Amino acid sequence: MQNGKHDIATRFSPTERVVLYPGDCADLLKDIPRESVKLVVTSPPYNIGKEYESRLDLETYLRQQKEVIRECARVLSPNGSICWQVGNFVDNGSIVPLDIALYPVFAEMGFKMRNRIVWHFEHGLHCSRRFSGRYETIVWFTKGEDFTFNLDPIRVPQKYPGKKHFKGPKAGQYSCNPLGKNPGDVWVIPNVKSNHVEKTDHPCQFPVELIERLVLSMTNVNDWVLDPFLGTGTSVIAAVRHGRRGVGAELVPKYVQLARRRIREAMDGTLRTRPMNQPVYDPAVAGNRLTIAPWLPPRPRSTSQLTLLEKERKVLRYALR
Repeated sequence: MQNGKHDIATRFSPTERVVLYPGDCADLLKDIPRESVKLVVTSPPYNIGKEYESRLDLETYLRQQKEVIRECARVLSPNGSICWQVGNFVDNGSIVPLDIALYPVFAEMGFKMRNRIVWHFEHGLHCSRRFSGRYETIVWFTKGEDFTFNLDPIRVPQKYPGKKHFKGPKAGQYSCNPLGKNPGDVWVIPNVKSNHVEKTDHPCQFPVELIERLVLSMTNVNDWVLDPFLGTGTSVIAAVRHGRRGVGAELVPKYVQLARRRIREAMDGTLRTRPMNQPVYDPAVAGNRLTIAPWLPPRPRSTSQLTLLEKERKVLRYALR
């Protein structure tokens, strides 16, 4: 430690708190003791030809993933969790959902699936011959039946906080948990695009708040969080921000440096991140003029762009003009 702050180590040791290994995760995993990690969370390369990956045939890609998952299983504690965040493998316009392709790998190793979390976001590439992809998945597995899960730290605001029981012995009492409700298995969190506060040069960066929910719910203070494909350091950042220990590996030198800078800023409390549970930006509510379609004639009573959830009669009235 220096000036009361922890160093960012480059080799794993149980006495460290933050480890950024500049190399292959296979080499890092060899140094991590058996059953010492509480949470493995990562977003591995999707095998779609990004600059940091070599495109492989699907069978080879899955075989390589299996080798990493096997080592992650070795270092995972008996009451630990593994969360694999993936999208789709695209082959000549045909998609293969990678979470479905990887499920047999986890099942073969004895893992129990607890949730298939759908991460929904609004922005991305636009497709012309199929619907544009606007979600990815996080498959959550545990080693056994006795696993860490803390719901209270990740509860979200109740939709109807004043709701009461209308019958039975609790009639008249509030029916909602005052701490908030379970966030469910569909998470609406903006992805990191050009105007996101966390945006870096990495093409496939995921938001800190996405990993914070997993860290807070599946670990306790001082537990180890491992990311074998660290990228810009997001998983370690989420761990550091909540008093956990973080370890990850990254091969690409420029991303190693980027991750190191962001982790240091997180440790110093200066890293800018999007707050957990912040409402998704609504351009119409914010008064953004770009929501007015210039190819439509002005509307007498409103200049707001129609939204999908407007009442049916309002849509019909507009269509008949």
